[in-house]
Amino acid sequence: MANENILKGGEFLIKETKAESIFIPEEFSEEQRMIADTCSDFLEHEVYSCLDRIDAQEEGLMKWLLQKAGELGLLGVSVPEEYDGFEQDFVTSMLASEYMGAGYSFSVAYSAHTGIGTLPITYYGNDEQKQKYLPKLATGELTSAYCLTEPNAGSDANSGKTKAVLTDDGNHYLLNGQKMWITNGGFADVMIVFAKIDNDRVLSAFIVERNYPGIKFNAEEKKMGIKGSSTVQIFFTDCKVPIENLLGKRGQGFRIALNILHMGRIKLGGTVLGAAKRTITQSVNYANERKQFGTAISAFGAIKHKLAEQVIKTWVTESSVYRVSANIDTAINLLLDEGKPKGAASVEGIAQYAIEAAFLKVFSSESLNYIVDEAVQIFGGMGFSSETPVDRAYRDSRINRIFEGTNEINRLLVVDTTIKKALKEGFDVTRYSKSIIKEFEDGFDSNIPEGYFDERMYYVRNFKKAALLLLGVVSETFSRKLTAEQEILFNVSDIIMQVYPAESSLLRLEKLQGMKGVEAVSAYKDIVDVFIYDAAGVIRKSGHDAINSFTEGNQRDTLISYIETLTQVAPVNVKEARRRIAEKLIEDNRYDF
Repeated sequence: MANENILKGGEFLIKETKAESIFIPEEFSEEQRMIADTCSDFLEHEVYSCLDRIDAQEEGLMKWLLQKAGELGLLGVSVPEEYDGFEQDFVTSMLASEYMGAGYSFSVAYSAHTGIGTLPITYYGNDEQKQKYLPKLATGELTSAYCLTEPNAGSDANSGKTKAVLTDDGNHYLLNGQKMWITNGGFADVMIVFAKIDNDRVLSAFIVERNYPGIKFNAEEKKMGIKGSSTVQIFFTDCKVPIENLLGKRGQGFRIALNILHMGRIKLGGTVLGAAKRTITQSVNYANERKQFGTAISAFGAIKHKLAEQVIKTWVTESSVYRVSANIDTAINLLLDEGKPKGAASVEGIAQYAIEAAFLKVFSSESLNYIVDEAVQIFGGMGFSSETPVDRAYRDSRINRIFEGTNEINRLLVVDTTIKKALKEGFDVTRYSKSIIKEFEDGFDSNIPEGYFDERMYYVRNFKKAALLLLGVVSETFSRKLTAEQEILFNVSDIIMQVYPAESSLLRLEKLQGMKGVEAVSAYKDIVDVFIYDAAGVIRKSGHDAINSFTEGNQRDTLISYIETLTQVAPVNVKEARRRIAEKLIEDNRYDF
């Protein structure tokens, strides 16, 4: 893969991507598929048989399951080999996250342990810290948690009040403060705890062991969903932490937290795929079995619409998640070639795609929310019964829109980070916006090219122009006051959030057709056609809402006309396309796209 074809974070808005330069799930290696199968077998044999016991938080069960996963090597996918891990690339770790994502509450414990609980030490720990903790975290001998959130410091994490003060003998820090919503907190042996040293303005990070004196754990929280996931408040009262357990440098904690959140946001995109695919299979199984008026309900158009839409949202999410995962791997490898240490290269490589991380977190979690909601609807009255599997899927899904920064915060981050990164990387959005306006003033070329892929890439290119147009106009109009215009920022974010999946799914289709031929990809063409058609509608509506919120008169009419032009796409018989997608699903009786 040529380096010049690899886009940096956010550059998809201004640069073209060739289908051959992206990674698609159909290219997983045999080793990667074996890891996925191991994850799937583990859930089948160890987790699904005791879901009720997990949800009842049977004492010791979740920790035992994590240890069993550790024995199979599933906790060490991202841990270096020298510390008893497998040191797989980011795509492979994403694949493991996807398959484990079908594990309901277990997937939350697994993700917290392998991600935010282990990777801070992997990326930022010194040699002694890595040697002491990573082998046992990789094998499951130790379990981990991540302690950032406080009662008055959620989205604004750096406002946390937990303090660390050096003891008189200089050998320990005394931690004082409170943490809440701590996943795995009820049993974790090792915790990454964020606190401010003395009167520092920013956080530092510490590795804290469960048996240190001065720690109190509250009872388990009672939650709407992910009931089997341990979630507690933790209180630190003069908790003695050895000075050698400062993670990274003093004052580096906030940067550690941000970078781990970037990773967590992208990984959430993979995690929801596992849940989505399992829920779709449950939906079609029931639709094929349930009869009304003497006919399986899967034969009804209304049910086919729901099934098809579940598939579309999952397939385009998957296309996007693995595209950016492979880009992260390439970025990491380029940084390694430049001489960066593995931990630093990994952190920087992931951070380069903070924009994609933010909008894919939103897009994927909201896609899963749709999928589980419609699963309940397909099950009808039975869907509201706790005896059916979609009850658990529905409740467990809801947290994903809050995890890793709320979707509202991430929507704001998409636009804010794009504008800031654009200036830093040299593609000023205002300049691009003005060039698009000039393009219209000079006579916009609305000639649609011939050929399936050329035509649809033309539409995607126009979607990008719509995003850039509004990014520049709102940036220039509001300047530093833009952060106060959250509704407008949401509109622009929602446009960007349609562009990337549209392009990713189209590129995947093109590459797949080259691999398998035209006849083999007919169902995927239906997916892409419906998504691009629907995306045009979302972009048009979001563009109108934004423009109507801050312009009037001729300026409003002109900008509206630009958006109308940029969202024109050819008509699609979405009814028949969705029916064809659904019919493949119904025939397979499982998600197999």
